[in-house]
Amino acid sequence: MKIQKVALFTSRGQKSQEFQAEALKYLQPVPLDQADCIVVIGGDGFMLHALHSLRHLDVPFFGVNAGTVGFLMNSVPPQDLLHCVQTSQQTALHPLRMTAIDTDGVEHIYHAINEVSLMRQTSQASKIQIEIDGVVRLEELVSDGVLVATPAGSTAYNLSAHGPIIPLGANLLALTPISPFRPRRWRGALLPCLAKIKLTVLRAAERKVSVSADYQMIENVEYVTIEQDINSSCRLLFTQGHNLEDRILREQFAL
Repeated sequence: MKIQKVALFTSRGQKSQEFQAEALKYLQPVPLDQADCIVVIGGDGFMLHALHSLRHLDVPFFGVNAGTVGFLMNSVPPQDLLHCVQTSQQTALHPLRMTAIDTDGVEHIYHAINEVSLMRQTSQASKIQIEIDGVVRLEELVSDGVLVATPAGSTAYNLSAHGPIIPLGANLLALTPISPFRPRRWRGALLPCLAKIKLTVLRAAERKVSVSADYQMIENVEYVTIEQDINSSCRLLFTQGHNLEDRILREQFAL
């Protein structure tokens, strides 16, 4: 991979700032719009912010973990940063395209790298109808909410909600209920990555529900459609022998 010009996109955290200060002793970064690669220094949340806000630059992203989990990040010493970037392996991720209609009839469109999640806004449980490719598969899910996760996001909120971990090459999405009450034994489904999902909020005026595409939230939704955006992708770089596919596999055996 021919990467010569690197830009730094750094969070305000102390660890991130300290890493940047040390890395600047060994490389000369360029402005974001002139870079062959953007090095994101921070945690997974900051990487998601970078992918959303800088995706239009159409360059790969190399994450440096200065946060906690760092599932989308790499652990590298600052003096070896440029070499690690230049010898890294690339993984392409297709985001989810979420279209939400709120109770006022306003349309909201966002992309999600990790997941789209619906969550109740009041003390009452949400009631959600689930439709897959034009067929109603579940008339009424009574729960705190429901989420749709990509393979890359399957180890995030989806895993916390007891959803499955999905290898990147599986071409699947996870549909996972959040604290389900009815049906009692329903624990979600694995769907083809090209499935078109429609989630309709029943009695939306009384049982208010919000939806989030990663960190972008809309309140008082009437229904939401979710599908993979095959015409859009994000390119992530990982150090050799430590790629995202391997991380997802290892996470399934973590105690």
